Amino acid sequence: MSRQLNEKSTPEQIRSRFDNDVERFSNLETGQTAAIDAAYCLDLIAQAATNHTPNMSHILDIGCGAGNFTLRILQQLKHNQVHVSLNDLSPNMLERASTRIASQTTGQITLLQNDIRNKDLPEKQYDCVVAAMVLHHLREEHEWSQVFQKLHTAIKPGGALWIYDLVEHDNHTLHQLAWQQYSDYLVNFKDAEYRDLVFDYIDQEDSPRPLMWQLTQLENAGFSCVDVLHKHGVCAAYCAFK
Repeated sequence: MSRQLNEKSTPEQIRSRFDNDVERFSNLETGQTAAIDAAYCLDLIAQAATNHTPNMSHILDIGCGAGNFTLRILQQLKHNQVHVSLNDLSPNMLERASTRIASQTTGQITLLQNDIRNKDLPEKQYDCVVAAMVLHHLREEHEWSQVFQKLHTAIKPGGALWIYDLVEHDNHTLHQLAWQQYSDYLVNFKDAEYRDLVFDYIDQEDSPRPLMWQLTQLENAGFSCVDVLHKHGVCAAYCAFK
């Protein structure tokens, strides 16, 4: 990626793009197809979250998009009395997510339209927090640290944070290999033009960090245990337990 952090898209620019891209993020079977193993990680996180906290009563979905991850979790729970808090920059995404999720729970649905960096969260409120393909929009290191600490405070003791995201690599050789694999994936999925479009979006909007660095930051934020569920090239599913 060539752009410096201060040259990346602003939250308002990101909100505007996602306001016009709701349909692409509303497929529960495929998940976000521009990401490697999207459908697999969608199911994997849902299974892990529901096995870890089968009696969860409150979910927070950060950067919820059209609500795929929360929907999958709700579908796998054996009860439907779950309160859901949905966070996203895009009001269109929030509206779609709320409509889809309303049929899966009798609990209260709360919409939080705001950048998570600027949103105050209650303490010890959530059993399960999901952050899928959203944290890579964080910029400076202190923002990552502050968000991880905020989420740790908001999670109940015994709860967990579940992340699926784009990741970087510190080692140059591994970085080159991972991004070549990603390039091949996108070309095979559609074509070279689509790959170039996705790479341009990443360069403009995203600032991913290495997986191991993030795990260290999660531990520093106070989480008692961190783990990796799955990693394939530039995409990974990982978690942190309070």
